[in-house]
Amino acid sequence: MTDTTTTAAAKPAPKARATKAKSATAGVAFPDFEAFAMPKMEIPAVFREATEKSIENARDAYAKVKTAAEDATDLMEDTFETSRQGVVEFNHKAVDAAKANADATFNFVKDIMSAKSLAEAIELQSTFARSQFDALSAQSKEMQELATKLGTDVSAPVKEAFEKSFKDLKVN
Repeated sequence: MTDTTTTAAAKPAPKARATKAKSATAGVAFPDFEAFAMPKMEIPAVFREATEKSIENARDAYAKVKTAAEDATDLMEDTFETSRQGVVEFNHKAVDAAKANADATFNFVKDIMSAKSLAEAIELQSTFARSQFDALSAQSKEMQELATKLGTDVSAPVKEAFEKSFKDLKVN
């Protein structure tokens, strides 16, 4: 027991000495070892200016890339929304055309079933074929116009964005 008391009493002295050494060197693990000491050098002003200019150029480039990415995102959102609306409108037209054709076919079947003679049935068939040909031609023309409009509406913002990008590149 005597040894434990002596050892405990002897330990505080080295801790106090180690505390003095740590406070004198403030964060250096081996203050007296030259290999770990950092030499104090003055950085030339030209190097500092070049570094600052490089950092400024990098920030400008980042800002431009960020703006371009945001613009591209907005463009994609607009394009997808325009496409969605166009496809919905196109689908509505297709459903309307299918409904009109089905109604015409049911009316034709009803009429042909009530025909009293072969001549009347042939006349109904000819009239139906002519009217369906005209209806299908008109429907095809409407669908083509709608598809062309959709293509133009979707491609117009992309075309404008490319023209703006090339214009900005020529200016810079």
